[in-house]
Amino acid sequence: MNYLPIFIDIKQKSCLVVGGGDIAYRKISLLLKAHAQVVCIGKSVCKNVQALANEGKITLIEKAFESSDIKAQSLIVSATDDAPLNAHVSELAKSANIPVNVVDSPDLCSFVMPSIVDRSPIVIAISSAGKAPVLARLIRAKLESTIPHAYGKLAELAGNFRDQVKAKFSKIEDRRYFWEKTFSGIIAEKVFSGKVDEAKVDLQAQLDGSADSEVGEVYLVGGGPGDPDLLTFKALRLMQQADVILYDRLVSDGVMELVRRDAELIYVGKERDNHAVPQGDINQLLVDLAKQGRRVCRLKGGDPFIFGRGGEEIETLAENGIPFQVVPGITAASGCSTYSGIPLTHRDYSQSCRFVTGHLKDGSMNLPWDELAVEQQTIVFYMALVGARYLSEQLISHGMRGDMPVALVEKGTTPDHQVYVTTLAELPNLVENTTIHAPTLIIIGEVVKLREKLNWFDVDND
Repeated sequence: MNYLPIFIDIKQKSCLVVGGGDIAYRKISLLLKAHAQVVCIGKSVCKNVQALANEGKITLIEKAFESSDIKAQSLIVSATDDAPLNAHVSELAKSANIPVNVVDSPDLCSFVMPSIVDRSPIVIAISSAGKAPVLARLIRAKLESTIPHAYGKLAELAGNFRDQVKAKFSKIEDRRYFWEKTFSGIIAEKVFSGKVDEAKVDLQAQLDGSADSEVGEVYLVGGGPGDPDLLTFKALRLMQQADVILYDRLVSDGVMELVRRDAELIYVGKERDNHAVPQGDINQLLVDLAKQGRRVCRLKGGDPFIFGRGGEEIETLAENGIPFQVVPGITAASGCSTYSGIPLTHRDYSQSCRFVTGHLKDGSMNLPWDELAVEQQTIVFYMALVGARYLSEQLISHGMRGDMPVALVEKGTTPDHQVYVTTLAELPNLVENTTIHAPTLIIIGEVVKLREKLNWFDVDND
């Protein structure tokens, strides 16, 4: 290692920053986060530094730096564009055995400022020893996306119980096992979900020996329309910690590649009139697996609460006292239309949007056609490919123009994304004479005209 990574306590301690520009402001802001008492010396300062001084957050001395300004500071940062001055500050600080950082000059530093992932009291520092700070920031960005902010609250919770755990478990190995189980179990998940008080009660119950046999938890996770990059951070985290994954046919291969490698995979996909596992059996399976103490991810395409039967599933979970979470996903209407260059609303074309299922629970398409066949509205039909002729006839018979633009989006947002543009009157002919595979979304409205201008995802897929 070129540097020993350490963390320094500078709370209420004097720290000197030489320079008053934008770079100095960023360093000052970092020092203030660590509750330092900052003195800034510079002949001219930027408005942000001046604002900190006006608010009383720092002591600002507007003058040229002098050797006598170095006193008994805990650390010094030189952030000027004057190379001789930076070298002079570095030499003085090192002579006084004060840690010094000179911005963009590793050779003059006795310590370097790392890129930081702040989940206080958990703090992660990434350093390239000053050789590639941009790379260090990119690594930080990757960590930011995978480490929930609630890890800080989890650390606080652990700190509050540390003495009790130490008193209960005399062996280090037993304490380690206890904390590993806590940090990867339902207590941690309650903290991540904002249920800190419940987590405290559960943790205390475990230490008192009054906790019931552990019940697992069910996560209803929206897998989005297909592109794995559209997953939320929370969805990815739960997918990677679940013991069992129940997934349907609308979950793309790319999304499935991101689930925990050793998780048990159970396919419960449904096609029209062909359900691999009936919905009632899925509901009961979620209950049974959770009662075994397992963490179960019910992974659905799109969003669990938009034609995803998520409401039916959590009703059963609630009736059986099973803890659950619901993670929204980007619904197919939003993802497919966006990747097709079709805005669902537009001031000139559509002031409202309706999401409609193409078939009801009994297999019919008994819809409020009068409400749907209106101008200045976008209609998005889910699961309507088989009933395309019927919906075309009904909309036209209830007053919608036959030349109303229509787009069919096949396997939207995936590498097989395909868009077919037609009119309402010609929709049945297109479906019957073209091989179009499910899942396909049907978008009806004037906004479809904008596709020619706004298509950004794949200009060659028509």
